Amino acid sequence: MPFNRLGAFSAAVAVLAATSSGALAQKKYDTGATDTEIKIGNIMPYSGPASAYGVIGKVEEAYFNKVNAEGGINGRKIKFISYDDGYSPPKTVEQARKLVESDEVLFLFQSLGTPPNSAIHKYMNTKKVPQLFVATGATKWADPANFPWTMGWQPNYQGEARIYAKYLLKEKPDAKIAILYQNDDYGKDYVKGFRDGLGAKAASMIVSEESYEVSSPTIDTYIVKFKSTNADVLFNVSIPKFAAQAIKKMNEVGWKPMHLLNGVAASIGSTIKPAGFENSQGIISTSYLKDPVDPQWKDDAAMKGWNAFLDKYYPEADRKDASVVYAYNVAQTMVQVLNQCGDDLTRENVMKQAASLKNLELGLLLPGIKINTSPKDFAPLEQMQLMRFKGESWELFGEVISGELSN
Repeated sequence: MPFNRLGAFSAAVAVLAATSSGALAQKKYDTGATDTEIKIGNIMPYSGPASAYGVIGKVEEAYFNKVNAEGGINGRKIKFISYDDGYSPPKTVEQARKLVESDEVLFLFQSLGTPPNSAIHKYMNTKKVPQLFVATGATKWADPANFPWTMGWQPNYQGEARIYAKYLLKEKPDAKIAILYQNDDYGKDYVKGFRDGLGAKAASMIVSEESYEVSSPTIDTYIVKFKSTNADVLFNVSIPKFAAQAIKKMNEVGWKPMHLLNGVAASIGSTIKPAGFENSQGIISTSYLKDPVDPQWKDDAAMKGWNAFLDKYYPEADRKDASVVYAYNVAQTMVQVLNQCGDDLTRENVMKQAASLKNLELGLLLPGIKINTSPKDFAPLEQMQLMRFKGESWELFGEVISGELSN
């Protein structure tokens, strides 16, 4: 009996030791993570032509402050380091190097804009540092075979543009279309998707196409030119500054085409309000997020939670700005990924968990829209719904649809 007891005791000690060493082994860290902290890097246009989007970084910081106040991620506090690049790609490169090589962040999260992210795309993948949930819908962010360290978040631009094309082919098949777009990868991505969606009819339907530079002071001359072509549809691929200019100029010159406005410029706070509610009636766009101005969400529990968050952590936010809702949702997605990481806070596991989201429902996504990723699918969101501006808010219409190409 003593021998048996001793053997049992020894076995118990061995199991305990194995369990303890296993628990210790589970804690894995790369640069930027410790027992107490997770360092996240971010680059935003707090200045320059795209500064309207700077609020995204501020809301994300506020959300991480909330997470920290509630105990952090598995006991670790988030240190969010956000720098301004003025929407200038050379500055983006400088800030990315600073974050990775000097600040030693675990990963970059939500850096904004297609040209800025394009400038650091290869660098981030060469360094094997996640470039996660970039704040741009360019199609190229969903390319895990060639860029396994980069992932988008929002529906991609080509897919969104195909939704507009499908709508036109059904509702206005004889349209004469003018296209205004930003002369970079962001603008060209939309135009490609739109042309693909129109198919063989693109050549006859598109009567005028003009691009502007992000450094341009105004796009007024293009609106005047479009009117002279007798186009009856404008496909407007702009950031808020230029979208607002276009809406105002169209009113000034009395040009009243069907106006299709890309979703990233559909914010009431950043685009519609500066352009004038009276000038914006009937504009058609797309969304995948609940609009806080829409009365149908007045008693929605998730919307109440969003308002309570803003009351406490970012009271000065413009609650009509769609970017505030956007930032809240993507920050929630990031927190979900980090929670899934557990005590394995390596860069490889961060990407693994980001590519393992299954039917994630966030309270401020439109009903029926869910986030899904896999090792071969780096496009978290692929569904949207059309909406039309009426009065002082957007009204959703039609079904939730996908702009993805059919297999």
